[in-house]
Amino acid sequence: MEQADVMMDNYRWLARYNRWFNERLYDACEQLADEDRRRDRGAFFGSIHGTLNHLLWADRAWLRRFAAQGVAFPSLSDDVLQLPAGASYGTVLCEDWPQLRAARRRLDEAIEDWTRDMAPDFPSSTMRYTNTKGVPREHAAWRAMTHFFNHQTHHRGQVTTLLMQAGVDPGVTDMVAMP
Repeated sequence: MEQADVMMDNYRWLARYNRWFNERLYDACEQLADEDRRRDRGAFFGSIHGTLNHLLWADRAWLRRFAAQGVAFPSLSDDVLQLPAGASYGTVLCEDWPQLRAARRRLDEAIEDWTRDMAPDFPSSTMRYTNTKGVPREHAAWRAMTHFFNHQTHHRGQVTTLLMQAGVDPGVTDMVAMP
């Protein structure tokens, strides 16, 4: 198997893991009352709801950067990647829990489609964008893609801790446990 194929298989696996973990995480979150999901628990984004909104914002922001690289990604449509003007890392995109969960499901589906439809040479292409502080960035797309998936894992880990502190066990989340 060629290196590009292995890399693409890895990103497709990460996209599938992302969806699987998010489904399990949101199921676990539904064991809490809405007020408990919104309770400030001292996390960087305050609450479980706030942290999950941050992930939605960050995923959309990164996917918008990927979509702006001059490569057609049909799954990364404007309606999937919609962000309000002036949205930043702490913006609550979805106040309503069912709306947040539906947006997450739709985005996870788009992420899987994006990795499935991606040309094998995209990860090795040079990515150019401006970060949230207005600083121009340039590096291989695979670095941004790896960050994209790692960032999700980082904050989902925070949510699993918050859930455990609230008495909800999200269960096994190891990648190798995914069916």
